Amino acid sequence: QVQLVESGGGLVQAGGSLRLSCAASGSIFSRLTMRWYRQAPGKERELVAGISSYGITNYGDFVKGRFTISRDNAKNTVFLQMNILKLEDTAVYYCAAGLGSVFREEIAHWGQGTQVTVSS
Repeated sequence: QVQLVESGGGLVQAGGSLRLSCAASGSIFSRLTMRWYRQAPGKERELVAGISSYGITNYGDFVKGRFTISRDNAKNTVFLQMNILKLEDTAVYYCAAGLGSVFREEIAHWGQGTQVTVSS
């Protein structure tokens, strides 16, 4: 069983930064593909960033170089560094983990989410 716990969310002014953390339990973390998703009220869930077990990253187009995903396998933790935050970044951010050549959201492990609120 893999359990994920997100932390680091909070209230920040536009232009500020936050670093989200997702701590995973289990012994197979280094094999997992990790992703950050977010969901704002009234909007569909969207992919923010992903990182493979090999460290290959991908990002949603809206990030525009502001966010960076990374992982520390020794700590079983994935991070999302968010800079130059905008009002539209306000959402609940979820960490997800998948195992396999194709990430399948329906069978992935999910954290409970952490709220990020960006104020003007």
